[in-house]
Amino acid sequence: MNDNNDILRVDGLKKTFLKDKAAVDGVSFAFSRGEFVGLLGPNGAGKTTTIKMLTGLIRPSSGAIYYFGSDFQKESQKTKALIGVVPQQNNLDRDLTAYENLYLHAILYGIPKAARKARIDELLDFSGLTDYRNRQVKSFSGGTMRRLVILRALLHEPKILFLDEPTVGLDPQIRRVIWDFIVKINRMKNTTILLTTHYIEEAERLCKRVLIINDGLIIVDGDPETLKDGIGRFVLEVHKDDGIEEEFFDNRSDALAALEKSTYPCKVRGVTLEDVFLRLTGRRINV
Repeated sequence: MNDNNDILRVDGLKKTFLKDKAAVDGVSFAFSRGEFVGLLGPNGAGKTTTIKMLTGLIRPSSGAIYYFGSDFQKESQKTKALIGVVPQQNNLDRDLTAYENLYLHAILYGIPKAARKARIDELLDFSGLTDYRNRQVKSFSGGTMRRLVILRALLHEPKILFLDEPTVGLDPQIRRVIWDFIVKINRMKNTTILLTTHYIEEAERLCKRVLIINDGLIIVDGDPETLKDGIGRFVLEVHKDDGIEEEFFDNRSDALAALEKSTYPCKVRGVTLEDVFLRLTGRRINV
């Protein structure tokens, strides 16, 4: 039974490429309007396959996807108008200007001719890219190109935005500029965002909710702070000859007491979302 208050609801979604192995093995979840959700998982865990099913690039083997209560498989053309997708690649036409790139996609999105210029100008102003309006994309920095790719996905005013590795390959300073822009989209436009990322810090900083997928299954679903509380608030890192061992504690005083007793070099730090990820999956995300 689907709740029409959910912008997206997934029930028992499964995709099998080989007879004996499901890439996604019956996952279920739901998103409300305005949520900012991170989808994390090791390589091969099922993230990309899940996103491809949610955006209509591949069909599920079984299960159902609903947008605002409508069955995605039965009403895909109408439902795709609610979706914006930002790919990993900056797949812009580098010989066109920012305005020309956006105008071309406004045509493809079916935006009425009378509304195109105003919509593009509004978004350029919203993103701080007005000064780049008539400049060729090939003159842009990587961060400016990335903002334009994200902006392009907003042209048709989607209700949910899928961001696939939006800051991969960008330096830390530019990454934070993109973070600010994404948060602005979420808060000012009340756009639901599903973010996949290899940067755990990115998910921890941006997402109010995190899904961790491993071996095709959603193994945890919750907000980052609650997930961290589940394993402890402080970590004692014990630097032994054969590697680093970690011990988790609910309070700093217990961690410091354990540090004083150790015969190895140690340090105490706060628990991060990466600690949760490693405890649950046993694997690091490879960039």
